Amino acid sequence: MHRALVLAARARAETYPNPLVGAVVVDQTEILGEGYHHRAGEPHAEVLALQQAGAKARGKALYVTLEPCNHTGRTPPCTEAILASGVAEVHVAVLDPNPEVAGHGVARLRQAGLHVVVGEAGAQAFALNRPYFCWSLYRRPLVVLKSAMSLDGKVATATGQSKYLTHANALAYAHEQRRRSDAILVGVGTVLQDDPALTYRGRRRGLDPVRIILDSHGRTPPNARMLHSQSPAPTLIFTGTEAPATWEREMLSAGAEVVRLPLQAARLPLDAVLRELGSRRRQRLLVEGGPTVHAAFVRQGLADEWLGLMAPLLLGASGLSAVGDLNVSTLAEGPRLVIRRLLTLGEDVLLEADFAASEAIRLPPHLMEAAPALPDRG
Repeated sequence: MHRALVLAARARAETYPNPLVGAVVVDQTEILGEGYHHRAGEPHAEVLALQQAGAKARGKALYVTLEPCNHTGRTPPCTEAILASGVAEVHVAVLDPNPEVAGHGVARLRQAGLHVVVGEAGAQAFALNRPYFCWSLYRRPLVVLKSAMSLDGKVATATGQSKYLTHANALAYAHEQRRRSDAILVGVGTVLQDDPALTYRGRRRGLDPVRIILDSHGRTPPNARMLHSQSPAPTLIFTGTEAPATWEREMLSAGAEVVRLPLQAARLPLDAVLRELGSRRRQRLLVEGGPTVHAAFVRQGLADEWLGLMAPLLLGASGLSAVGDLNVSTLAEGPRLVIRRLLTLGEDVLLEADFAASEAIRLPPHLMEAAPALPDRG
């Protein structure tokens, strides 16, 4: 199963809107065939692994990181390919929450007499596809907050200077996160201050994420760089119902789409923003907005992951904090995070963490039957 997980990860950022899936056909300790899903519309991992194994698959075991599908989409049902191969047993890391699959794949295989085991390395398989699981279960994207800051948590000096706090390796990491996201979000304050393009400019092949601006009162300028870049990715602006109609026409003329939502306490309701993005099947939202936007997601309990890039620099009390006011008066009130990874990127430090209160970071019990987890090999 570890090998299947490694294979699945090879297609990271390539399979949207499909999940990452790897599969291996084995005879005890010998690998007979292996494969992974490369991109939507192409053969699934199980089919590729079984094709490579050929006739040797009969009577053997198939390991796959996600429940095989039992419906016809862009490709035929994987369950039929599995049954036709003659394998005797199937090991599935985690069940698929997609209503079109949702246990039907495992049920079909068991009805045909195959021995099916579910749950081996389920936590690892869930972590590999968190955005897909979040969207499938809650119909909203996984919300990832990213910030570049000094060691004392400041994103800019007192005068607003912020470029560039971190160095080349951290910048490459940041662009890889854009490549892995299908939507990227900032507040209008960032647009006015930095005029970002929000495009992917990494070395690996990748697409620009959908660019999203939170603009409660219609302040995005018509000459914003985001609206005039050569990117094929659309720009989506969320604004309030009272934003000027003339401004909206300017945005539409510049190629942006405007979505109006009723304001709550003069602010955009972030839960409604996420529902709208979920309806468009956005699965991973990278929030690169400033302190105010980050604080809003944290306060409303809508942040799932934190990515902190820290430069070996101190800016002191006059600097601008990475997260705005959370109205925290006691330590117990502060949102807790669980550190997932800490490493150096050249001169800088990367900290990846999960918000402990997030529902999207936990594997729901109904997606995994009782089975021992494999040791974490990193």
